[in-house]
Amino acid sequence: MQEDYITSIKKQFAYYKTLGEKTFEQLSEEQLSWKYNEESNSIAAIVKHLCGNMLSRWTNFLTTDGEKEWRNREAEFENDIKNREELLNKWNEGWDCLFHALDALAPNDLEKIIFIRNEGHTVAEAISRQLAHYPYHVGQIVFAGKMLCGKQWKSLSIPIGGSKKYNAEKFSLPKERRHFTDTMPGNGINKE
Repeated sequence: MQEDYITSIKKQFAYYKTLGEKTFEQLSEEQLSWKYNEESNSIAAIVKHLCGNMLSRWTNFLTTDGEKEWRNREAEFENDIKNREELLNKWNEGWDCLFHALDALAPNDLEKIIFIRNEGHTVAEAISRQLAHYPYHVGQIVFAGKMLCGKQWKSLSIPIGGSKKYNAEKFSLPKERRHFTDTMPGNGINKE
């Protein structure tokens, strides 16, 4: 079961990574730095924050606190990414760190205690914490993208008005164990 859990969480993280990337593809460079107001974050700033968090949380995470001394969290919210290439480099740097850490996990690691700001978590709890945090921000990215694209937005999930068709396709498949992300719209496998 523990190996199934590790496989499942990697698929879920990959799914949310894909949603962010499919949003970036629909936006101009200028839109990636757009902010609704001074109190909100641009997509670029959210990407910087995700990268900083991932590097801090997942670098040597079994042996060092998840809030690294070298992290400058406040700088993550500065809107200073210059172009799409820089944004994608930050995005991939963070996700690569996460997936490298997850790939190195053994099933017996899940019950080990690690720390984030001196608060103890099992590895499984720390994963769950980040599996809530990262989709929260990916949702912000997708929402901003949808606002910016308006009617040109290409849905990353079941499009409005498409539930009946989607459910019919799902129920036409045989009952079997599979991960929900394997056939979800937006995962790069199933085209809408």
